[in-house]
Amino acid sequence: MWAFAKAGGSNPGLFQKIARYIIGLNDLNIFKSQELSNIVWSFAKAGESNPRLFQKIADRIIESTDLNSFNLQALSNTVWAFAKAGEPHPQLFHKVADHILSLDNLRSFSSKDVSQILWAYSNVGIVHTALFKKVHDHATVPPYVYN
Repeated sequence: MWAFAKAGGSNPGLFQKIARYIIGLNDLNIFKSQELSNIVWSFAKAGESNPRLFQKIADRIIESTDLNSFNLQALSNTVWAFAKAGEPHPQLFHKVADHILSLDNLRSFSSKDVSQILWAYSNVGIVHTALFKKVHDHATVPPYVYN
């Protein structure tokens, strides 16, 4: 999946078979955080829509006690994918924002991570004032250097 999407291609039949398989699983705990992120990223990048798959993955992420198992790129790719796929999921977006707010600082985020996160929130129309303020404060207080 990732390879198809990364190469700019798609195989709708393959993507839908994979979606049906994942949707049919009783428990998504078999997937690591990075794998969940890669799945939704691949679907969004390839332009393959499957609202039930996105809902199931969102539910799994929301049920997590914390998001520390997601690296920063996986977080940004996940919200980007939901926005790109036109699958706004307010609970997911609020959970991700709350997790980012719990971090000491944003220095470990790359400029791409931050821009993807801000784009995703604005694209789905979710305003999370505290998240936007944290990004603003981080961006306007020297020394500000993105990785």
